[in-house]
Amino acid sequence: MDIKQLEYFVAVAEHRSFSRASVVLGIAQSALSRQVRALEVELREVLLTRTGRGVELTEPGERLFAHSAVILQQLEQARAEMSAMRDEPVGQITIGLPPSMGRQLTVPLIDAFRRQMPKARLAIVEGLTTHITEWLTSGRVDLGLLYNPEPQAGLEITPVLSETLCLVEPAVRGADGKAPARAAVPLADLPGHPLILPQRAHVIRRQLEAQATFAGLRLNIAWEVSSVAAIIDVVCAGYGSAVLTAGAVRASGRAGELSFRPLCNPALQSVLCLAVPANKRPTALTRHATGLVRSLVEALPQAEAAASLPG
Repeated sequence: MDIKQLEYFVAVAEHRSFSRASVVLGIAQSALSRQVRALEVELREVLLTRTGRGVELTEPGERLFAHSAVILQQLEQARAEMSAMRDEPVGQITIGLPPSMGRQLTVPLIDAFRRQMPKARLAIVEGLTTHITEWLTSGRVDLGLLYNPEPQAGLEITPVLSETLCLVEPAVRGADGKAPARAAVPLADLPGHPLILPQRAHVIRRQLEAQATFAGLRLNIAWEVSSVAAIIDVVCAGYGSAVLTAGAVRASGRAGELSFRPLCNPALQSVLCLAVPANKRPTALTRHATGLVRSLVEALPQAEAAASLPG
């Protein structure tokens, strides 16, 4: 077993496809298949099974993938630390983004990396806050954005953006084509709305249910939909209302079809935080990437809107 075989195996596992991995790695698919097969022969385990849509990890494959991701991250960390004395951002960094931020930050991040850090390589993964937290602590991710994270001994967490949660509904327009001004929504009124919410692992769902419990309220959860983009589609189709930030609605590209009113009494805040592992010495690449992510978040329209609010 060598590092190159592990890199090939991880690439196939991440892309769930030999053909896509071969394009990314720049090698022939046949050569890639031979290397992964040689790894399976050496380990005496089947690591990947082919399906009609690509490949899936077997149980031994899942275990090897977890080890390989950490090994490759540590190798990149070692290479980066060897260059850190020059304060030059080199090596690879993996950044974890929640889906709503991924839609807004992926292209600006890639553009900025190409201009500012040409010797560095960037990988972006998307996931819920719970998943990104696990990836940070396991070493799979070097830097992540988390919504409302709980304190973690192994993470350094810095708030970068606070947004008010809103009740999101299909837009209703008057005869003049304009949406009428609508007041904020007291939390006590939420049970009167059929809600489309993500599953319980989502931080907004947990936050909303906790506040409802404190207030003695029982929410009317009509549908559970895990993806924010899909939630917005369901709201636009008229199946209920959602509780999201205005930034998530704007990022969907369907803000013109929706109205969003802030929740009040109490107002609920969704706080976006930057997180890095506390036990890793920051490299030049980590420092540059952290500053870059923070500056891009602060330049988002919802950050400017939040900064303009009184108080």
